Amino acid sequence: MSLTSHLEELKRKHGDLEREIDQAQASPSVDDLQILKLKRRKLALKDEITKLKVAHTTH
Repeated sequence: MSLTSHLEELKRKHGDLEREIDQAQASPSVDDLQILKLKRRKLALKDEITKLKVAHTTH
């Protein structure tokens, strides 16, 4: 998998998580811990995207 396609896949997953978080926050049956876990996964993806972009631009 090329770096570009990997970045695009990570961005897609990040967007999917953002939508999932929005839906969870709108649902009274989802607890705060579940939302927190989703937000942490989203942040981890963002960090990975940033690291890959930085690594790519420095080479």
